[in-house]
Formats: sequence, C-alpha cells, structure tokens
Amino acid sequence: MVDVLATVLTFAAIGLAVWGLVLIVLNKRFALNRPYGLALAGAVLVLELALLVQLVIGLVNVFTTDRAVDKWTFIGYLAGPVLILPLAAVWAAAERSRWGSGVLVIGCLTIPVLIVRLRQIWDGHG
Repeated sequence: MVDVLATVLTFAAIGLAVWGLVLIVLNKRFALNRPYGLALAGAVLVLELALLVQLVIGLVNVFTTDRAVDKWTFIGYLAGPVLILPLAAVWAAAERSRWGSGVLVIGCLTIPVLIVRLRQIWDGHG
C-alpha cells in the first residue's frame, strides 16, 4: 500500500466534503449547470481517478505480497471508495435541494474512514 497516495486521497476527500458543506451553508445545490457545481464535479472526477489508481496498486500489492492479509476483506475496502464516490455524486446531482450537497459530503467523508481501515488491514491489525 502506498502511504503517500492514501494520505493525499484522505485530504482530498475531506477537502471535497468541506466544499460540499460550504454549498449547504450557502444554500446552493450541487448543480452541473453552475460553475461551482461543474468545478466540484471535476474535482470529484479527479478524486475518482486517483481512487482507481489506488485500486489497481492495491490489487497488485495484495496478490504479490507475502504478508498475512485477508485478501477479500482488503479488496472490499479497496473497492468501496471507488463505488461510493460516483454513487454519491450521481445522487447529489439528481437531488433538487441543497441536501444533494449533503449526500456528497457524506460520501466524501466515508472515503477517509475506508482508507484508514484499509491501512489497518494492510498492517495486520484487523
């Protein structure tokens, strides 16, 4: 597992969650026809691509390591963020109220939790 990538992904997800929280406070919805919504969608796309990179690196690592890692649990925690972020983004874009941004906030805050758990499994603590 690449520690630097995990750290960058964690802070990027928290940053996107803060961005979504600002939209909630400003009573703005996650709308793709607005500049702030399109920029947020672009940032979500970049984060998703980085999560896919983590998935590929993690799969290579888990199948080539000699560590005692529960492979299927590790793969589940690798795939979780890759699936959660686009689902949250689509749901947020479909929601007509400002709480669509809230869905994106929850989705983004889920990612660091899953990454921390992924690291625990890789280190053999779980």
